[in-house]
Amino acid sequence: MEPIEGVSFLQGDFREPEVLEQLEALVGERKLDLVVSDMAPNLSGIASADAARVADLVELALAFAHDHLIPDGALVAKVFHGGAYDGLVQAFRRQFRVVKVIKPKASRDRSAETFLVGLGLKA
Repeated sequence: MEPIEGVSFLQGDFREPEVLEQLEALVGERKLDLVVSDMAPNLSGIASADAARVADLVELALAFAHDHLIPDGALVAKVFHGGAYDGLVQAFRRQFRVVKVIKPKASRDRSAETFLVGLGLKA
């Protein structure tokens, strides 16, 4: 990736403790306005396994947002409709005052991809 002025680029697997530590070192003590998670697992084609992998990544993003967002901060996370979808929406509702479901125009109609937007971190 070409360098972008003022942007720190970190490539790695967010599930690995070393990568999370590197990201947290970049953030430091600052609280963030926004966390965007466009993470997606390698899909196997087995619906229940893929739903669990997606849920795991979204739960990691929720935990990171909880630890690093300002009180009025927001989290945008890619999710896929499937077995874990309703549970992920409920997890967002537990953590944020407002939860919106967004299907971007750039996403194909038949794609199960959706984004959950959580606004206003609950104390």
